[in-house]
Amino acid sequence: MKFKNRNLRAIAEMVIGDVQYFPYRSSSYITQFFEECDLDFVHDGSTRWWWTQERLSELLEEPQPAAHALPERFVHVLRVLMHKADAEEEDPDRSLALEALNKPLSREGYEALYGDDDLLYIRHIGTKTISTALNPHRPFTPKEIEKRELLIDYLNKCSEDELIEEILLPLFRQLGYHRITAAGHKDKALEYGKDVWMKFILPTQHVLYFGLQAKKGKLDSSGVTKSGNANVAEIYNQVVMMLGHEIFDPEIGKRVLVDHGFIVAGGEITKAARNWLGNQLDASKRSQILFMDREDILNLYVVANLPLPLGANSQTFLEEDGLSF
Repeated sequence: MKFKNRNLRAIAEMVIGDVQYFPYRSSSYITQFFEECDLDFVHDGSTRWWWTQERLSELLEEPQPAAHALPERFVHVLRVLMHKADAEEEDPDRSLALEALNKPLSREGYEALYGDDDLLYIRHIGTKTISTALNPHRPFTPKEIEKRELLIDYLNKCSEDELIEEILLPLFRQLGYHRITAAGHKDKALEYGKDVWMKFILPTQHVLYFGLQAKKGKLDSSGVTKSGNANVAEIYNQVVMMLGHEIFDPEIGKRVLVDHGFIVAGGEITKAARNWLGNQLDASKRSQILFMDREDILNLYVVANLPLPLGANSQTFLEEDGLSF
């Protein structure tokens, strides 16, 4: 990925502090800044903006984690640059610095914004894809833990339709999937093994198609299934149909086969259930199945910084903020 020289120089001048609302950095402090970004760049005494622009250009050439997402280390540099602890006296909330940063970013099709965790995020304007490495296994902040608990309460009381429409659809959109189409349980029009179909565009521009079968409760393999849970045997035929049924992609005007299938449970998917389903499917179909249970949903939803559904009833997280899409 490349930025125009004009835009990259503007960001470089912010790093070195030749722009209002950014702290000035001499040669040694430029090196110190990149150390804070976990980079081993050492300023060689050459023209500050030119040298910094070259380093930023190198970071932009690194692989993109997903389509329409900026390289991770480049995003990390912007996040360190915009840390609120470095606010200037005339810009205590860094809103003016954010406005300055967004001028070159917007010309490249991106925008910067603060989340409710006060960290900077970079979003692609066209697709709304967030350029950040999602690490669902990192420690959560107290605010994120509170949000997670509210989401657990919502999952305990929501319907299967609400699980799909209020949780899964926004989550997969945020993760970079496209053309997400929900079958819907109300009209039963597409109840042949897929609750949702969607596609994911690889950086090579190849397209993978996904079907998704969702169950509200726990997915187990016991002989007697408790009320509210689902037995994996119930989902077996739906999975087979999901992998063998064609879907119509209106963007290319063709019918295509599903490449992979997600089985998503609002509760736990037991290890026995996963093993049972794996034993029923042949080797080729088995490799096409992906599982997500409650823990995966909770962790991904929190690190993606999505706003809670209205039914979760939390004023703390429903108020408008930079990442409430």
